[in-house]
Amino acid sequence: MPLPRVLQQVPFPVIGAPLFIVSNPKLVLAQCTAGIVGSMPALNARPASQLDEWLAEITEGLAAWNKAHPERPAAPYAINQIVHKTNDRLEHDMQVCAKYKVPIVITSLGARTDINDAVHGWGGIVLHDVINNTFAKKAIEKGADGLILVAAGAGGHAGVKSPFALVSEIREWFDGPVALSGAIATGGGVLAAQAMGADFAYIGSAFVATQEARASEAYKQCIVDSNSDDIVYSSLFTGVHGNYLKPSIRAAGMDPDNLPESDPSKMNFGGGESSSKAWKDIWGCGQGIGAVKAVLPAGELVARLKREYAAARSRALDAAPALA
Repeated sequence: MPLPRVLQQVPFPVIGAPLFIVSNPKLVLAQCTAGIVGSMPALNARPASQLDEWLAEITEGLAAWNKAHPERPAAPYAINQIVHKTNDRLEHDMQVCAKYKVPIVITSLGARTDINDAVHGWGGIVLHDVINNTFAKKAIEKGADGLILVAAGAGGHAGVKSPFALVSEIREWFDGPVALSGAIATGGGVLAAQAMGADFAYIGSAFVATQEARASEAYKQCIVDSNSDDIVYSSLFTGVHGNYLKPSIRAAGMDPDNLPESDPSKMNFGGGESSSKAWKDIWGCGQGIGAVKAVLPAGELVARLKREYAAARSRALDAAPALA
């Protein structure tokens, strides 16, 4: 199946993952103008009225870029919606997205036919993130256009499936758009995601350590200084299992190697102060951060990914005769 037209407009096969609290219009614009899909959660706009201002900023910024660079138009952007019963802003935020005809909506923590129908009504597409084959089938049955496979090692809320198993199982029955998430922070990882059968790599944690990201300098530097040994998988902080930086957990007075489990019924994504506190003090992060060596402008990070991608592709082509 050919990709939807909006995804055919992405010059480099990467989607910048929406980063709760961290993503903002400045980062989205930097990602899109560098040639990848930029995204942010609707809930990052606080108060809710700020979402209108932010979508206006993104829309106007991309239009200005495209006018000034007709030979190198920006990639489209995406807005993440938390489709969970505790998100009391969902209806409001969807109305704002409709006003701006957001081209790509990423849905999380719940698949709903009415949400998908609404996005299709204004001409957008829906990508739904999933951690297993069962959730993937439910999302497509309810009208999602594509899937984001959140495999083991991804930052924030993440699954436990190997990307090899997850992509293989889903590609047995689904030939639509697929993005793969899970410890991807190099251009070689982007190429590997495509080789496994994904259309896009879905990269989040590496973009926390960029100049445009709305993260504390301590958070950014912790990513630079850490590697996969510094990541812990826990449900304690939001009620859903995710990956976090151990140093931030120690700084909060807890032992990252002996954390209790949380009650999933305690989940809260409603947009209030209580729902953001854990993410502000406990830093979500994936296992791929060993590749992050410095805090860079987002455009420079994308440029590095492109160089690494070209080099990895060249190595693969050189090795092809030996594999034949």
